[in-house]
Amino acid sequence: MSNGTPFFLPASKAQGLANYPHARLAPTTPHRTIYVSGTSSRRGDGTWDGVTEHPDGSFTLDIRAQTAAVLRNLETIIQGATDGRGGLGNIVDATVFLVDLSKHYAGMNEEWNLVWPKKEDAPARTTIGVNELPNKRLLVEIKCTVVVDLD
Repeated sequence: MSNGTPFFLPASKAQGLANYPHARLAPTTPHRTIYVSGTSSRRGDGTWDGVTEHPDGSFTLDIRAQTAAVLRNLETIIQGATDGRGGLGNIVDATVFLVDLSKHYAGMNEEWNLVWPKKEDAPARTTIGVNELPNKRLLVEIKCTVVVDLD
């Protein structure tokens, strides 16, 4: 099942800066809607993708690696919640929480566009700049809504 039908305004109207439609119409077949909580790049062992720890206690953060890891983690959650019937292609709406929009928006979009190279296939999306996330090592968190066929 796809994530529904994309809706785009005409080219004469404002267009998105990354690959996502202006809106997405959810499928009308019998389906289940899944609301996925905010997800980060945290691994099962409590460490994070996109974080390089230094001996002095400082660390370096990589927005692209973190975004790629968040998307992988979302895929794992969706597959688990749907017994393997769903994946990233079933996301109809996503909210991206991003620390330092001016510094990290482009890198996050680059990773987003690798997963959804065609905006016709991408979920509707909102990106919100935030002062901080639950851990100082996090630059990005994504929550989303997923629709999966029950047939």
